[in-house]
Order: sequence, then structure tokens, then C-alpha cells
Amino acid sequence: MNHDDQDETSKSQRKRDVQELKRLGVELLDFSDDALRQLLLPEVLLDALRTAKRIHSNGARKRQMQYIGKLMQDIDATPVRQAIEDRNRQHATHTREFHLLETLREQLITEGDSVLPAALAQFPHADRQHLRKLVRQARKEQETRQPPRASRLLFRYLRELQEEPDHF
Repeated sequence: MNHDDQDETSKSQRKRDVQELKRLGVELLDFSDDALRQLLLPEVLLDALRTAKRIHSNGARKRQMQYIGKLMQDIDATPVRQAIEDRNRQHATHTREFHLLETLREQLITEGDSVLPAALAQFPHADRQHLRKLVRQARKEQETRQPPRASRLLFRYLRELQEEPDHF
């Protein structure tokens, strides 16, 4: 790096860039080994990430993250950023769908048959009888203050319906 390049970016900006690379490295720790391999990262960086996952001492982990940040300076971080964004977006979508199913389950239990047409419209391949049976059982459990076994079964059934390939 010659002197002209150093003048273009301030020392503070370079520090921010390194901090951002360390932050990306921390987020990579949540990735599985297979997902990390798919990013085609250099082997030395993969080894450093695997080592960091095993370290529990705060000081040692901090040093390891410094090292990972240094290694990440030598790669193009764009695919890493993209993979992290995709993963976060997928997680947000999954969470949103989970909450929608929870809401539908609660509506089915509290409002009963009046919500059933909306649920069947959302999941046209649902077994109407089975769905009504689960709703009745869940409502009865709630009224008698029993453990929510049927409520969980209802949620699981809704999730299965949602995951069917022909669900739109």
C-alpha cells in the first residue's frame, strides 16, 4: 500500500472497516460448517472460525476475533455480507410466518367456527374434520386449565399445512 492510498482513507475509517469485518466474523460464528464451506472462504479463515466456536474464555475469544478480522481483510467480504443478509432475511420471514400461525391458532381457539372458513381458505387442503377436532380439544383444554397438548398439536398441524409444497 503506498502513501497515496493511505491518504484516501483516514485511520478512523480503516478502524471502522476492521470493526465491521470483525462484526461479520462474529455473525459467521452462527453459520454451520457446511454453510461456511459454501461461502468458499480460505481454509485458514475457516479454521480460525472453527477455533473461535470452541473458545469460551472472553479474552481468548476476543483475540481470536481480532485474528478473524485481520484474515477477513484479505478477502472480498461482499459474498459474506450477502450470505448474512440472506440468512437474516430468511430468519425474519420464518419468524413472521411463525407469528401468523400463532395468531391463527389463537383465533381458532377463541373464536372457533367463525374463523374456520378463513383458515380453510388459507389452507384449502386441510382436513376440515381434523382441524375442528383439534380446535375443540384445545378450547376444552383451555377452559379446564389443562396443559396445552391439543393447542400444540393444532399449531403443528397448521405448520405442516403451511410447509406443504402446494400451499400458496
